[in-house]
Amino acid sequence: MTSTSAKNNGLSAALVSNLQDVLSKRRGGSEEGTVSDGSAEEAPSTSDSVDVSAAEKEIDDSKPIVLVTNGDGIDSPGLVSLVEALVREGLYNVYVCAPQTDKSAAAHSTTPGETIAASSTNINGATAFEVSGTPVDCISLGLSGALFAWSKPILVISGINQGSSCGHQMFYSGAVAGAREALISGVPSLSISLNWKKDESQESDFKDAVGVCLPLINATIRDIEKGVFPKDCSLNIEIPTSPSSNKGFKVTKQSVWRQSPCWQAVSANRHPGAGNFMSNQQSLGAQLAQLGRDASAAGAARRFTTQKKSIVEIESVGVAGKTDSRVKKYFRLEFVTKEQELTDEDLDVKALEDGFVSVTPLPLCPKKDSEIQAAASEWISKALNADQ
Repeated sequence: MTSTSAKNNGLSAALVSNLQDVLSKRRGGSEEGTVSDGSAEEAPSTSDSVDVSAAEKEIDDSKPIVLVTNGDGIDSPGLVSLVEALVREGLYNVYVCAPQTDKSAAAHSTTPGETIAASSTNINGATAFEVSGTPVDCISLGLSGALFAWSKPILVISGINQGSSCGHQMFYSGAVAGAREALISGVPSLSISLNWKKDESQESDFKDAVGVCLPLINATIRDIEKGVFPKDCSLNIEIPTSPSSNKGFKVTKQSVWRQSPCWQAVSANRHPGAGNFMSNQQSLGAQLAQLGRDASAAGAARRFTTQKKSIVEIESVGVAGKTDSRVKKYFRLEFVTKEQELTDEDLDVKALEDGFVSVTPLPLCPKKDSEIQAAASEWISKALNADQ
């Protein structure tokens, strides 16, 4: 690395070179980002980190733009089935900006202060990027003008999620958060989930789910163009476990149902070192920052070990009172579905379990809930009748 690069990073050239050697050893040898003399390449500037013109196909101005994201990751069958169907329709310019990995429980989290990588990927007929961030990062980036040449899409669709996002589960759902972020940014949005059941569902159910919700997607875009689609709310669409045998659409209210969090203790012999592995997509700056954090943590551990010889390792660390040793334990969070007795036919989870496609309006302002519920119900009724 040149002295100029070192100066821009706020690090000396010798330190950067040393850290780069550590990076290379962690990866098992030289990789992309390290030149033959062992020095680090400069990270690309923001302005040329994404070549939009090379990544995007020509836009047909006569077709509205639809932006798709999800919470399960860009390779998930729900997203791929939805995108392929939208492309086959031939009615829209389809763009995808979705998480690189599963972020289904990321909720409305963002990744400020860290470098986010957006890598072009291939989904036939669509312009697609996988992003090393959350669903909200994806939508925020996609709508920012930094990634795509166009200004704003006509609609954002988040899904199809593998698993229900009913009730209070919406607060955890990355898919619902992606749609909510679009609404906050002034773009109409839909979130779509399939009520996936482990021993009952199969991948082909996603194609059936697309067939179920496609008429509603088309009606949404048609009426957005006409200016008659309900404003100030996003629609959360929940598709039953057997999509092809659904009983029809039902406008519902958000319930208080949620899966129960279950914390499982993990053997203390298992070291959580995997959490320190760094993605190959990270920039040099992010990797150096991680090395700095690792070095600080290692130094603190060494200092602590010299003072206290009796240490039991665990994942979350706490100091109990004034004891002479620290206790460290490992835990893993899982969500468990518990049966609940529901009697209100208008609740999302009740309609879903009864075999209906649940459509729940989600307003940004709770005070407008009843008003928006009525407007959305009227629109859905008219939209579906118009398509028949």
